[in-house]
Amino acid sequence: MKYNKLGKSDIVVSEVGIGCMSFSTHTRTESECIIQKSIDEGINYFDTADLYDFGENEKLLGQAIKGYREKLVIASKVGNRWKEDKSGWTWDVSGDYINEAIDESLQRLQTDYIDLYQIHGGTKEDNFEEVVYTLEKLVEHGKIRTYGISSIRPNVFLRYANESNIVSNMMQFSLLDTRPEPYLPPLQTADVSILARGSFAQGMLLGKPANDYLDHSSEQVEIITKQIDLLANELSVSKEAIALAFLLKYHKISSAVVGVSTKEQLDKLFTAINELDNLQIDFGKLNIPKINYTTHV
Repeated sequence: MKYNKLGKSDIVVSEVGIGCMSFSTHTRTESECIIQKSIDEGINYFDTADLYDFGENEKLLGQAIKGYREKLVIASKVGNRWKEDKSGWTWDVSGDYINEAIDESLQRLQTDYIDLYQIHGGTKEDNFEEVVYTLEKLVEHGKIRTYGISSIRPNVFLRYANESNIVSNMMQFSLLDTRPEPYLPPLQTADVSILARGSFAQGMLLGKPANDYLDHSSEQVEIITKQIDLLANELSVSKEAIALAFLLKYHKISSAVVGVSTKEQLDKLFTAINELDNLQIDFGKLNIPKINYTTHV
């Protein structure tokens, strides 16, 4: 397993991390086994959020990492506030709510600190100064080591990159979602790492039936995925390896955060990681239409 520095911090994260949203309390034993095996194989980055499963996802992760906490980088998120009746959520990044939410997350995770605390979205209407001040105070008080954002809105994440101490932005990014590409240079200049989610594009890059995806028609998706199939066969590697190489080797993303819900998926993921070592691909030669952000720019 390779590790990359997280922005301007002294934290290093495994080049593949585990997105915990796909874990379920109904399959708690299997989820805990997946977490355990991931740690054994060198993964140190686990990403959750207070939103997932009404906080139960944080509880599951906290229980599963007992005895390993100091070796791991635990990330969670804040901003989406469940309504009292749990019928939906509202957006709240007031200082008071962030301070309330961090204490609840720490309790659920059974830890004294969160390594990376991320704003779970964000709008340009947010009280930016209050958000940053509150996060800086959490660092000062030792409740978080550092902070970042999870945003696909350029008019939000670029301001954080230029006017705060964020170390990372989590963005949906894959061979089918190239919208982040124009923003990689300014984020790199600001020493902000990219954490990629959606690396397999809802499984369509791995063989699931093609559907319309963002600005791609289902016909375009099928053309792209056939290219991936041919390339994987030509190189004798898995399609997972091709998808990960696009992010980790071609774009130098700090970590691809992958959702895993079964042991079989985890085994395939580690096969792909091992295949990356000597894999060199010029993705610029593939005929993949680029798409761009058209809102919040």
